[in-house]
Amino acid sequence: MTHVRPSPTNDVARVLMENARSAVASSVLTLGFVVAAVYILTYSSVFDLARYRDAGPTIVSLLLDSVPPDFTRWRNWRQPLVDTLAMSASGTIIAALVALMIAPLAARTTSPAWLRIIVRVGLNALRSIPAVVWGIIFVAAVGFGPLPGTLALACHSTGMLGKLYSETLEHVDPAPGNALRSQGVSPLGVLRFSVLPQIMPRLIDVTLYRFEHNIHAATVMGLVGAGGLGLEITTAFHLFEYREAFALILTLLTLVTLINALGATLRAHLLGLDDA
Repeated sequence: MTHVRPSPTNDVARVLMENARSAVASSVLTLGFVVAAVYILTYSSVFDLARYRDAGPTIVSLLLDSVPPDFTRWRNWRQPLVDTLAMSASGTIIAALVALMIAPLAARTTSPAWLRIIVRVGLNALRSIPAVVWGIIFVAAVGFGPLPGTLALACHSTGMLGKLYSETLEHVDPAPGNALRSQGVSPLGVLRFSVLPQIMPRLIDVTLYRFEHNIHAATVMGLVGAGGLGLEITTAFHLFEYREAFALILTLLTLVTLINALGATLRAHLLGLDDA
């Protein structure tokens, strides 16, 4: 029986045709993205130049009214500063503990499909509701102060950390664990010597990042009555005390910068990047 070999010319033509189709598809997707982006920007009035006419002078006037910053009442900001730090730290701790317990139930490698879907829907709901909305709910439930802010940040952060933790679990290499099991190592031993070394760097990284994020989010909690620096900034603006508001913003900026620097240092230390 005679076999007919494919013609090299046909192979080249086939490759060229596939490349052409791929190029057309890529061009269509790019054009679609550009059209969608322009439509969204137009809908948001980004290209409405008339809206910008008075923006510059207004911002300049506001900045001039804000300088020099007024730190006269700095002693009164210590408690709000502590409240902001307490809300962000407490919310992150609660979220991390809950997420650690939930993550195995949301990971594809450690949970059945029906349970995984239920848990993931719950996590999606937690992080889909903005932290400020959680703050309004908990202010109505437990009153004013740092507690509603802590609970609001904990709910929103649980949804995010639960998702990130579960995705980290899904990327665990099963080979080391299987090797340990073949030698009679207990499940706890597999967890200690195989799973944790693979996931801890990533868990530490995302948890520290979430803590840094919650410093910003804790400030917004002041808008709904959860206290902290956010309440002081809002009050200063309402009273047209722009110089004091500017001083508070500078204080918040300093706090965030220090937290980011400490977080980066701690992250580098825990991940063994000190000498990198």
